[in-house]
Amino acid sequence: MGMPRPVRGTREGMSTTEVRRGEPVTTVLTWQVRPGRERQFEEWTRGITRCARQFPGNEGVSWLTPEDGHRYHAVLRWSDQHRLAAWLESEERAHWHRRIEDIATEVSSERQSTTGMETWFSLPGTTVQAPPRWKMVLTTFLGAYPFTLLIQWLVTPHTTGWPLPLRAAVFPLVLLPVLTYLVMPGLSRLLRLWLYQRDGH
Repeated sequence: MGMPRPVRGTREGMSTTEVRRGEPVTTVLTWQVRPGRERQFEEWTRGITRCARQFPGNEGVSWLTPEDGHRYHAVLRWSDQHRLAAWLESEERAHWHRRIEDIATEVSSERQSTTGMETWFSLPGTTVQAPPRWKMVLTTFLGAYPFTLLIQWLVTPHTTGWPLPLRAAVFPLVLLPVLTYLVMPGLSRLLRLWLYQRDGH
């Protein structure tokens, strides 16, 4: 799996303060890799990613690395906290971890977990609290509205003869990946001073 370098980083498992069982959860774990061992670590990430994807409830694993190249961040998406815990405590995961004891170390202080829209608004390399929900809603609207117009203009007219369930699926299939991987991370960085200001405005 390729290592997307434009992103400055995330953590392979955001703080697990109050994540409800049965609710989708995103976990970010951070790894500090010894200089010169990056290639070995990247090979290891591909193996442990394949292993994680075989576990029930896994909804995807992404690996990111910041500019310095020595900290790697695994973003794990799981269907609920219970199944995530089953993976984190599994013998399979422990086996993979033993394989890199002399290559990399997990930065446990940066492990965090979150649910809902907070995943879109996490600040790379920090454990700062998510913004107020009204700010997240407004930012999400700013990101979604232009693409909603484009979909209605360019795509919807060509699907009028399709069955309703298929027409209804087009919108989320197009919009959600664009928001998750492109629009919302960019907006959260662009508006970070407003989103995370502490004065309550």
